[in-house]
Amino acid sequence: MSANVPTDICFSFSGLIKRGGETGSHKDGWGIAFYEGKGYRSFHDPIASADSEVAKFVQQYSIKSTQVICHIRKANRGRVCLENTHPFSRELWGKIWSYAHNGQLKGIKKKSLSGYLPVGTTDSEYAFCWILSQLREKFPTKPSKAQRKKAIEGLCREISTHGIFNMLMSDSENLYTYCHTKLSWLTRQAPFEKAQLLDADLSVDFKKETSDNDVVTVIATQPLTSNEQWSKMTAGEFSVFRLGERVFTSVA
Repeated sequence: MSANVPTDICFSFSGLIKRGGETGSHKDGWGIAFYEGKGYRSFHDPIASADSEVAKFVQQYSIKSTQVICHIRKANRGRVCLENTHPFSRELWGKIWSYAHNGQLKGIKKKSLSGYLPVGTTDSEYAFCWILSQLREKFPTKPSKAQRKKAIEGLCREISTHGIFNMLMSDSENLYTYCHTKLSWLTRQAPFEKAQLLDADLSVDFKKETSDNDVVTVIATQPLTSNEQWSKMTAGEFSVFRLGERVFTSVA
């Protein structure tokens, strides 16, 4: 999620966690990361989100944030354990970066790392460490937004040659996305309407929960609601979201 005001993710999260072992097969752990200014908090659990007491806690605890990344895992590389649950996080240029990935990447671990090492054994975390290694090598100090965007796009395109790479990554201000096979997005802004989840018998009237100036974008592998118009990203689409708006997009 990317939003222009601190927003809670409880509604979307209530649908997503059902896909972790109840309505979907991604039952090998889950995690969620929230940004509050420069601050960062996260929750992880190596069991199915549909059965997780930690997930129930997060669902009931309204944490407001302008940037959120959540991931439910289906293990392909790396055993099911806490250190292999996404989103992963590292510091770069004085900010906490977080990252989640769906897909498999062949040969990614042949790439050399500098400055960042994975804690777990997934190809996903290794790719994240490689992205940050490359950024830090190229830019020892924080580059401009344009330089940063161009560099990240190029690195995403290079990683995508190793397999399936559907990615979300945040630096607390920008949400970077890369679609290889599946990503969809939806922007909610005035006039707000009622939304119905696909995976749970839950709806919300956003007119009662928002102001006319609110802008909130949700990105997911598959649409989370049944009565809203989601936009499907195309293969090779790299986009940047900031304060709820899509501020850049490019398709190879």
